[in-house]
Amino acid sequence: MKTKTVERFMEAVFFITACASILAVLLICFFIFVNGLPAIAKIGVFNFLGGTKWAPLNTVPSFGILPMIVGSLFVTAGAIVIGVPIGLLTAIFMAQFCPKKMYHPLKTIIDLLAGIPSIVYGFFGIAVLVPFVRDTFGGNGNSILTASLLLGIMILPTIIGISEAALRAVPSSYYEGALALGATHERAVFFTVFPAAGSGVLASVVLGIGRAVGETMAVIMVAGNQARMPVGILKGVRTLTANIILEMGYAADLHREALIACGAVLFVFVLLLNFCFSAITEYRRRRE
Repeated sequence: MKTKTVERFMEAVFFITACASILAVLLICFFIFVNGLPAIAKIGVFNFLGGTKWAPLNTVPSFGILPMIVGSLFVTAGAIVIGVPIGLLTAIFMAQFCPKKMYHPLKTIIDLLAGIPSIVYGFFGIAVLVPFVRDTFGGNGNSILTASLLLGIMILPTIIGISEAALRAVPSSYYEGALALGATHERAVFFTVFPAAGSGVLASVVLGIGRAVGETMAVIMVAGNQARMPVGILKGVRTLTANIILEMGYAADLHREALIACGAVLFVFVLLLNFCFSAITEYRRRRE
C-alpha cells in the first residue's frame, strides 16, 4: 500500500513538472505573438518581411527586416557547411576509430568547448578569426565568412556529442553482420552503422542549427552588424538576433514592438525547423 502511494505521488510530481514545461512554452509563445503581431499588422506583412530598409529612427521610419532574415540564413548556412562535416567525421572517429588512450583527452576537450561562454568565443573571433579572414581573403574581417567560421566552431560540441551517442547506440550486430558479408571496417562503419544512426545524427544537426540560429553575442562581435542586404561573404551583415539585442535597450513604441516581432519571426523559423525534422524522422520510420 505504501509503495503504491509513493508511486502515485511521484506520478503526480512528474505530471506537474511536465505541465510546467508545457506552460512555460505556451507563455513564451503568447508573449511573443501578442506583442509582435500587432506591430506586423501596423507595418504591413509585406513591408515588414519583404522590406529592405531598416531605419526606425528616421522621420519616416522603415521596418523592413528582409536583410536580417537573409543575413541569418547566410550565416547559418555557412556554419552548417563548416561545422556539420567536421562534427560528423569527428563523431565517427571517436565512436569507431579513436584509440583508447586518445579518447578521454579528446572527449574532455570537446566537452570543454561546450562550456565556453559565447562572449569568450566572440573575443576569440575578434583576436584570431577577424585578422585571419582580413589577411587571407580581404575586406575588413567583420563579415559573413567570419561569423560562419565562428558559429561552425560553436556548434561542434552539440553535433559531436549527440552523433557519437547515436553511433554507439547502434547494435553491434549491424557492424558484425557487415563484416561477415565481407565489408571492411571503414565500409561497415560508413555504409551500415552510420545510416542506422541516421535519426540521432539528424537530431544533432538540427540542434546545431538551432544553436547557430539563436546565437547572438559572438555574432555581434564579428559580423559587422550592418543592416543591409548581404552583397558578399566578405561583407558585414546583421542577423535577427543581433538586431534585437543591439536596439532593444533604447527602443520604444512601434520600434520596440517591431523588435519583438523580429523575435516572433525567429521563433517561427525555429518551429519550422523542428517540424521539418519531425517530418523527416517520421518518413524514415515509415520507410523502415
